[in-house]
Amino acid sequence: ASQDLEGNINHKIIESGYKLDLLKSNEIEELSDLIKKESIELIVIDCYAIDAEYEKELKIQNPTLKILSLDDTYEKHYCDILLNHNIYADAKKYKNLVPKSCELRCGEKFTLIRDEFIREKAKMPCKSKEKKMRVFLAMGGADTQNLNPKILKALKKFDNIKADVVTTTANKNLKELKKYVKNKKWITLHINTNKMAKLLRKSDFAIITPSVTANEVCFMQKPFMAIKTADNQREMYKFLKKNGYDVMNKFNAKICLISNLTMTNIKLLNFTELSYELTLMVLSWRNHDKVRKYMFNQDEISLKNHLSFIEYLKTTKEKLYFLVQQNDDFIGVIDFYNFKDSSCEFGLYANPEMKLAGIGKILTESSIKYAFDILKLSSLKLEVFSDNAKALGLYKSFNFKEYAQKKIDEKTLISMELNNKEKTNEDS
Repeated sequence: ASQDLEGNINHKIIESGYKLDLLKSNEIEELSDLIKKESIELIVIDCYAIDAEYEKELKIQNPTLKILSLDDTYEKHYCDILLNHNIYADAKKYKNLVPKSCELRCGEKFTLIRDEFIREKAKMPCKSKEKKMRVFLAMGGADTQNLNPKILKALKKFDNIKADVVTTTANKNLKELKKYVKNKKWITLHINTNKMAKLLRKSDFAIITPSVTANEVCFMQKPFMAIKTADNQREMYKFLKKNGYDVMNKFNAKICLISNLTMTNIKLLNFTELSYELTLMVLSWRNHDKVRKYMFNQDEISLKNHLSFIEYLKTTKEKLYFLVQQNDDFIGVIDFYNFKDSSCEFGLYANPEMKLAGIGKILTESSIKYAFDILKLSSLKLEVFSDNAKALGLYKSFNFKEYAQKKIDEKTLISMELNNKEKTNEDS
């Protein structure tokens, strides 16, 4: 039973082989008459406009009727079964919100996953033969904030992206979206698709809303970014944020660009947005003997000066500092400075407490990708002391070329540069 609302996809019900009864209104009497006519024993309600009072009256008019209510915002319900199938759902939060006799079905144990996702997951892993990163973009069937074009414009700044955009005919901005993607070979538009699971399986990264789609993306174990577009997504948003997932309360093109789009298991966390605990962790790394000995300033940095520096970073465009996270681990720091003539210098240091092979390579690769894919620089420069043989060998492996030398406190400092057109395949 459904209303014939603008932009609906009621045809999907018919195509799936089910009977559809069209309601003219949301009035209890009309629905109650239909329940009696069809001798309905159980009704499944998935509608924000139907509340506990509505459900109670429905049961009064139909004493033997069982009600299963779907909920995702911890609202009051008068039902026999309450289903919140989202991965964040907590049954304890429904205390005093449902009758004591109500059966609660909450969390990932009850998550509704369509068969297509189960079938496609069985085929994983799926490694794309393409060198380009495949991005799955789904801002909801209606895309109420018309974010698809804005996100695609942000993705356009990357050279290695191929995007699959999923939407429906319920999208009021579909005409504009079709116009934008026209003649853009790197974008494929999928309208009312029945291949979401397949598209997601073949993707390297997903950009979604913190909605039921997050259940599916987590089930498929794909890295993703979630952008909140509606109030009913707040619980999923809070859950994802609390558990360290990449989320945005509202779309921000700049944040989208510095997310983990270029490296699916890497996140760049701006120093200006770090928690106090992470700020202290970075300071402890910077003052570690293994790190200080290769710095220009080898003195220990005080907490006061460290906090002052971070405040300075909030006011300048001349320096950028990032904490680098790989999966659940914080592996090091990269920074960019001396911006001039489509070029800049960068530096890095690894987490001195971590024993993980290849950290230097990961940090260098992250720096190169950010400089060329995000900042769109033509060249990237660095300075390294000649006695740091390990670092010298690393930079040479990425095709950095020496162009100058100078003496600092009787030590030789080598200047190196990498041109965008001369970068190696290390970062592809």
